[in-house]
Amino acid sequence: MGLRIAVLHETVAGETRVAATPETVKKLIALGATLAVEQGAGIAAGIADGDYEQAGAMLADRAAVLAGADIVLVVQAPDPATLGGLAPGAWVVGAFDPFRRTETVAAYAAAGLEALAMDWMPRITRAQSMDILSSQSNLAGYKAVLEAASAYGRAFPMMMTAAGTIPAARVFVMGVGVAGLQAIATARRLGAQVSATDVRSATREQIQSLGAKPIFVEGVAGIEGEGTGGYAGETSEDYRRAQAELVAGHIARQDIVITTALIPGRPAPRLVTDAQVATMRPGSVIIDLAVEAGGNVEGAVPGEVVQRHGVTIVGHRNMAGRLAADASALFARNLHNFLAAFWDKDAGRPVLDAEIGDAIRLTRGGQVVNPRLSQ
Repeated sequence: MGLRIAVLHETVAGETRVAATPETVKKLIALGATLAVEQGAGIAAGIADGDYEQAGAMLADRAAVLAGADIVLVVQAPDPATLGGLAPGAWVVGAFDPFRRTETVAAYAAAGLEALAMDWMPRITRAQSMDILSSQSNLAGYKAVLEAASAYGRAFPMMMTAAGTIPAARVFVMGVGVAGLQAIATARRLGAQVSATDVRSATREQIQSLGAKPIFVEGVAGIEGEGTGGYAGETSEDYRRAQAELVAGHIARQDIVITTALIPGRPAPRLVTDAQVATMRPGSVIIDLAVEAGGNVEGAVPGEVVQRHGVTIVGHRNMAGRLAADASALFARNLHNFLAAFWDKDAGRPVLDAEIGDAIRLTRGGQVVNPRLSQ
């Protein structure tokens, strides 16, 4: 029997995605693996059990799926206590959020499992097709605009009618990574008047290329280039003060604000204060895509939509998961691309190299081995 790969039904509350689709099941079987999928794993993403069976997977309950599994594919890493029957040395591949879930990572080490954090995939050219953060952020940025349009009580595009003209909505995107760029593009397609800001100077041209107006601090140095791993880092106190003043005046004139800023290993930076929220006109909308990491917006509540000063602040968790079918398709392809890239025909399994293996491996041989966690 070849390498056995298990695909689990997600146990995290509200998680609608699944780590494999019938498409990737077929591809993994073609590599030489056998696939076992937990019953109901894909229902929330619009995938019936029968679709997996037609693709060649075995359907079973959790215990049977885990029995003898060499690799377990998940979207969000579950508590290892729910992985009963999984033999020591087995891989668990998915998103771990290691900095905020250190106790879970330690539990994986204690269970003798090898935890591979796909959310720590290096931002290098050859790993782009394996990058779950990029694929999911792209969808999150798109969905954020749709959520804003739904919550906003006015139209997005300018409309000229016999009864008069409706002005275009003004959308301000804060943080121009993958999610921010997609939010800009989507808001522009819907006809909004879009502006955006970032601490990284290199993003100015990206903003302009999408037809949006860049809002940048002048005369005070921010971050040159792209920052570590494509993320922004910390800026100087002078820059933060100048940016706060610039943004405060700009936010007051906006109808919709979408924030996307994250710093790996640290709480999300505070971009919008309660006082700034109060300057927006009633009926305005703020979408905080960083709410699960502490939030960019003062007053944002994870998993809730709240009203402050007449402004709607949307704090949906797992924005990409609100597009479960497409998010699952992209996530599953990321996992397949990862396993296929390292597949060793002689070994009949993937064999990781140091560059990527050392970056994403959290635990091995009963120990936490990733240097980012030990630091």
